[in-house]
Amino acid sequence: MRPRRRPGPDRLPPPPQDRVNDSIRASQVRLIGEGGQQLGIKSTREALEYAFSKNLDLVEVAAQADPPVAKVMDYGKHRYEQEQKAKLARKHQTQINVKEIKLRPKIGIHDYNIKKGHVERFLNQRAKVKVTIMFRGREQTHPERGRDLLMRLADELKEIGQVESPPLQDGRNMVMVLGPTKNAGVKRDAENEIPQRSEEAVQGDGERDDLAPPRQPDVASGSPREEEAGETEARTAGPAGRA
Repeated sequence: MRPRRRPGPDRLPPPPQDRVNDSIRASQVRLIGEGGQQLGIKSTREALEYAFSKNLDLVEVAAQADPPVAKVMDYGKHRYEQEQKAKLARKHQTQINVKEIKLRPKIGIHDYNIKKGHVERFLNQRAKVKVTIMFRGREQTHPERGRDLLMRLADELKEIGQVESPPLQDGRNMVMVLGPTKNAGVKRDAENEIPQRSEEAVQGDGERDDLAPPRQPDVASGSPREEEAGETEARTAGPAGRA
């Protein structure tokens, strides 16, 4: 059998940064009670005994002080509260995506419309768009063409995009940054609601069909065999009635 791979020192989880209870190395600490009261400078052993008598932990909160500051607290509860605060901060943190579109100053109308569609899609996704005009050779002597093209794009997309950085020359390139407005993505959300409403209407019609009472079979109309038997009986009864 292949021996199990033992985790190396680089694979081990990092030790906790806080020094708790017996991990405190200082001989003396400035002790803070569980309610925040100052208890003065105590030896580490006395501080541990005080914390254990309260059924709490002794946590070093300021290791750089002289002597270090230690506080009596419930370390497990303290760690949980810190994790919840960090989780809440990550939840409210907004992530900004920046997309980039490159154009040429002599771009054709078809290619321009395709590039504009990409910019519109990125803005509706609530992302910023960096639009770059690339100049070649003698095109650098006419930067106004690139600026006019960028301002034309910004004017056509002004409902969903606003200019956050005006066109600026950067070497052989000219760069402009567009950011989404409040209207960006609103039209797409409204279009998504239309199929949902139609599906709800179809489901409602199906429920009405299910609730409709079943049709009763027509008693007067029988099977073909029953009709043939009835005709035979009528023919037989005819001569007997005349006799």
